[in-house]
Amino acid sequence: MNVPVGTTRLVCFDMAGTTVADDGLVEQAFTRALDEVGSTVIDREAALRHVRDTMGESKIAVFRHLSGGDEAAARRLNGAFERAYEVLVDAGLCAPIDGAEQLITKLRAAGVRTALTTGFSRATADRILSALGWRDLADLTLVPAEAGRGRPYPDLVLTALLRLGVDDVRHVTTVGDTASDVLAGRRAGAAIVAGVLTGAHDAATLRDAGATHVLHSVSDLETLLLPTDTPEE
Repeated sequence: MNVPVGTTRLVCFDMAGTTVADDGLVEQAFTRALDEVGSTVIDREAALRHVRDTMGESKIAVFRHLSGGDEAAARRLNGAFERAYEVLVDAGLCAPIDGAEQLITKLRAAGVRTALTTGFSRATADRILSALGWRDLADLTLVPAEAGRGRPYPDLVLTALLRLGVDDVRHVTTVGDTASDVLAGRRAGAAIVAGVLTGAHDAATLRDAGATHVLHSVSDLETLLLPTDTPEE
């Protein structure tokens, strides 16, 4: 089945908190990373607030901010974070959001292109995809280093559009659980910029960032993008 002109031709999905359950794994990994690096300079409480506020953004960019622009310190912290997160994933603490895999499969069957995007590095993203058996689930997976900049910049969305041959940003839908996901979608010009309540930010935060729709879960996108035909009376 081909997608009619004027409807969504590409959906860009966030990963952690949107299609992949987070359940505090990012914060756990960050705390473990601080323990490994042994930083006495970073205020942990303030750092955790910043990590929560910037969920969805490129992790190395977050660590550069926390390290006060010290690139070597940022890379040490980022490396420790990635190792800690991968240990948690390998321990089986990584699970899909209910309905996410089924939705992506249905969209592809309907001719809609799909991309999984994340603020993690390629190594961490691949660890998650392998743990879930999702290496071939979407048409494309992207991390910030492959697109230029991470969220809230529009680069991940626009790179997906270019690589998947979609010719108009008005045929793009984005979905994520954070304000930075929403900002990236709005800046990219996507027609539908959906926020979901399964991750870091609440409905008010998502609406304030400019979400066109706030959904309980990513699975609720199906009613927007793949409406069932109403039989004629």
